[in-house]
Amino acid sequence: MLNDKICKKREELNKSIEEKKSYEEIYKISVELDELIAEYYGLK
Repeated sequence: MLNDKICKKREELNKSIEEKKSYEEIYKISVELDELIAEYYGLK
């Protein structure tokens, strides 16, 4: 389900921040999360 994908992507984002990954990697994951959330709310 889409909700599960959002939760997994959020976990991935939090982990990348905790591990101090590069800005580019964190930004990429953040954008992917935003797209999933927009899809969830029917904005896409």
